[in-house]
Amino acid sequence: MSALQEKTNSETPDRSFNDDATINDAASRRSVSGLSTRSSKKEVDEIKQSAVVDPETNDRPPSDDDVPDGGLRAWLVILGSSCGTFTTFGFVNAWGVFQAYYTENTLKDTSPSTIAWIGSIQYALVFIPGLVTGRLFDMGWFKVPLFASSVFLVLSTFLVAECKEYWQFLLCQGFAVGLACGCVFGPTLGVVAHWFKKRRGIALGFNAIGSSIGGTVFPIAARNLIDAVGFKWTMRIIGFIQIAGLTVTNLTLERRLPAKNIAGPFFDLTAFKDMRFTVYCSASFISFLGLYTVLTYIDISAVDAGLSPDFSFYLVSIANASSGFGRLGGGILADRLGHLNVMAPSTFVAAILTYAWPFAKSKGGYVAIAILYGISSGVYVSLLAAPIMAMSDMDNVGLRVGMSMSILAFGALAGPPISGAINQSTGNFKSVGYYAGSVVLVAVVLLFITRYLMIRKLWGKV
Repeated sequence: MSALQEKTNSETPDRSFNDDATINDAASRRSVSGLSTRSSKKEVDEIKQSAVVDPETNDRPPSDDDVPDGGLRAWLVILGSSCGTFTTFGFVNAWGVFQAYYTENTLKDTSPSTIAWIGSIQYALVFIPGLVTGRLFDMGWFKVPLFASSVFLVLSTFLVAECKEYWQFLLCQGFAVGLACGCVFGPTLGVVAHWFKKRRGIALGFNAIGSSIGGTVFPIAARNLIDAVGFKWTMRIIGFIQIAGLTVTNLTLERRLPAKNIAGPFFDLTAFKDMRFTVYCSASFISFLGLYTVLTYIDISAVDAGLSPDFSFYLVSIANASSGFGRLGGGILADRLGHLNVMAPSTFVAAILTYAWPFAKSKGGYVAIAILYGISSGVYVSLLAAPIMAMSDMDNVGLRVGMSMSILAFGALAGPPISGAINQSTGNFKSVGYYAGSVVLVAVVLLFITRYLMIRKLWGKV
């Protein structure tokens, strides 16, 4: 019996070496295909990952290479992210209505420039939290922060209805609403990269349409509701709309890839060693110094030109509605031609329209500017994160997108006040148009430089 048992044991391989044998076998197959047999630690880790299978389904875990680029689950994610941008970015885009209402009613003893800081802080905070939420997303913290931020946004909106003094509006609508919007908006961009790669442009276009719809609906709804039911109930109704939209967002958004054990800073200075990333972040910051000048002041400039305030109010909604076509159309073209190949020319058109805007004098002229500017600027905004996703891997896409968004936020914060100061010192919007158009042109040059750094040739898809 002992001899038979010894023979049996010698014929039975030790199970403790099964995994290593699988790894060695995979490494051998790699060497046959032309790879070195002396694999680096990273290669060994990749081999181990590919060797791990589910014992029940015999399936490997999802990886960066099997992006679905469609299907019911992926498009449900886009639906949820679009509802998220609708309730956040779309609501922030309605600030012009509140600026006018506070100036004429609740805060009529406060200067318009002081009131404008509420909107500027709110707008900047849509981007700044990406620095934290992006890294948390990479670490796997997604659903809980998303839900907590959604609740915080609704509560902040309800609290705005109870505000009566400037500091209360600044705290609730400027800081609280802005911060909550940013904590929801940031992760909605990162999760898109998990589900779309080849069709990422159209996915980001649909995602951005949410803010376009919100920027169209919220201003019109707020202006009419304030007259019909008063300010308090207007804010409460907006809060209920946010509950509906954010419910869809929380139910549908989901990571596709499992979180990895990532330990690192929330702001990685080594990322700027990549010149592509550095130049692109510079382009984003500079572009936002002038890109939203037209949308901020087009209604005021129309009144100065002698047009009716009741008409000029709708110019912002017209521009936001038109941007929806630019966001979706730009996404479709980006998948065919390349993201930067679409972003740079469309942003150039936005710069030219910025120069032309102060010279419009008629209703037709202002409507044409609003439509064309909405389309061209909408392309840029919808594809804003696409180049960052293309130059990053899935382990740090949240970090890099968050860093980029935080940097451009300072441009968004400073841009409108700079334009306002120029208008106040010159007494007209022509100098404002020259300033804003020029900084957007500088951003266009930097976009072309980024494009060249990514492909190292004059033409190609990128």
